[in-house]
Amino acid sequence: MMQPRRWPARGLLVLILPLLGLAACDKEKEVDPPAELVKLQPKIEVDKVWSTGLGGGTKSLRLGLRPAVDAERVFVASHDGEVMALDMNNGRVLWRSKTKLPLGGGPGVGAGRVVVGSTDGSVAAFNAADGAELWRVDIGGEVLATPAVADAVVAVRSVDGRLRGLDAKDGHELWVIEQNVPRLSLRGTAPPVIAGDLVICGFDNGKVVAVGLANGEIAWESAVAPSRGRTELERLVDIDSLVRVIDKDVFVVGFQGKAAMLALESGQVWWAHDESSDRGLAVGDDSIFISAASGEVKALRKRDGAPVWEQPALHRRALSAPAVDGSTIVVADFEGYLHWLDTATGEIVARKDTDGDRITNGPVAAGGMVFVLTDSGTLAAFRRVEKDGDDKSAAQAG
Repeated sequence: MMQPRRWPARGLLVLILPLLGLAACDKEKEVDPPAELVKLQPKIEVDKVWSTGLGGGTKSLRLGLRPAVDAERVFVASHDGEVMALDMNNGRVLWRSKTKLPLGGGPGVGAGRVVVGSTDGSVAAFNAADGAELWRVDIGGEVLATPAVADAVVAVRSVDGRLRGLDAKDGHELWVIEQNVPRLSLRGTAPPVIAGDLVICGFDNGKVVAVGLANGEIAWESAVAPSRGRTELERLVDIDSLVRVIDKDVFVVGFQGKAAMLALESGQVWWAHDESSDRGLAVGDDSIFISAASGEVKALRKRDGAPVWEQPALHRRALSAPAVDGSTIVVADFEGYLHWLDTATGEIVARKDTDGDRITNGPVAAGGMVFVLTDSGTLAAFRRVEKDGDDKSAAQAG
């Protein structure tokens, strides 16, 4: 098994080569192939607790359909329009609502509501207790990101560069802001995040913007990754992944851009490190973990962005965003495998398969379990078998 490369704790920041520079140089190779998985001797035990098929297996449009967990329920949506709530412990369906919408984003869960968005511009909200539809509105823009739900406002991002605040009671528009969308951008959009009285979201122009939850007034905007280069491809700096807000800090990573830590109150960049990811990052106690566009999994020191380790064994395997699962992180790949890595060293310590189909959206870790939705519509739940002294902390939602 390929071992992770590690840097000393006091090492200087190093420049990570961007995606475009990592292509194979051998003229006989047109494509840099994905790494082959080698036989693994697991160092932790992981059980598949349950799995179920949801349908709606249109692979190209499952960009923003990620499970959500609330209490002891897991909520999911399928591209063919179904929204479901299941018991997280056994996979039993608690309720099912058929919207007949081509769903592309969600579900977002909060304040007793479940909210989804569609590729034809609809947003719909349901009662989290029984699945009854509460309202449905047309926002006129394709939704490929999970809405964020608060008591009074639902924040929705659409692919046309608009971020909207909708009234949580009936869905009418309260406010809207807009950022320019470059002529060339990645397929997908970053989900908004609610932090106190702010909504924070990344955009295709490399900016992170914070607006007031109640009124949509811009509190700050920060250009994390200025666009550079001679061609439109070189100038791609999309932020398509979820920003992470931890206490008073905001962590973000963009494609062909940077990983950075910002101040929640002002948007000031505390540190930035050259990086490329269209999937995103997870935040642990001391490090942040990134699924790089090239397939490496990387750890950076949380306080200053210094590299800690890099795991190259999953090169070009089209990794999902990572999720923190106790003392491990878990990522998924294009063949439906889940890989657990030790947070301290980057060593791959366990692997499980699902249904053999790609997993675009990152796993969700909550309540000591990991939930993952494959692009063909299989929802699966896994649990690490804990042993005495295994973990110092409980699983963190990812």
